[in-house]
Amino acid sequence: MPDSDLLTAYARSLGIRIHEHDAEADTTPILVVDPEQAIEGRPGHFHGGAISGLMETAGYAALRSALSERGPGLKLKPINITVQFLAAAKMDPLFAQARITKLGRRNANVAVECWQDDRSRPRATAVMNVLVADRG
Repeated sequence: MPDSDLLTAYARSLGIRIHEHDAEADTTPILVVDPEQAIEGRPGHFHGGAISGLMETAGYAALRSALSERGPGLKLKPINITVQFLAAAKMDPLFAQARITKLGRRNANVAVECWQDDRSRPRATAVMNVLVADRG
């Protein structure tokens, strides 16, 4: 699947782009927002909504990548998303990557991690439950 198909117009408006694909996770993309493109919350820090948008986008990008072999007729609908903010995200590059914990015929469970300079010190995490439905 082309990288351009993994990101929505909303994601691009937030300045989200694909940084790289994780070789260990096959096709799971690592997304990034550069500080020049960031939506600022309190001075010098990312807005919490922008962090949540990045993590949600990472989850959907991982699912789209994994589901690409099933064909274009699938629609992803959120059931619920829970975000845990762990530390303030300063105006440095902010990365996110999703890990699909379960992918069934009708639903998927995804864990997302967001970090800056040290991946072992996440700024936020999220858990997503997503309905996988036919478009028709």
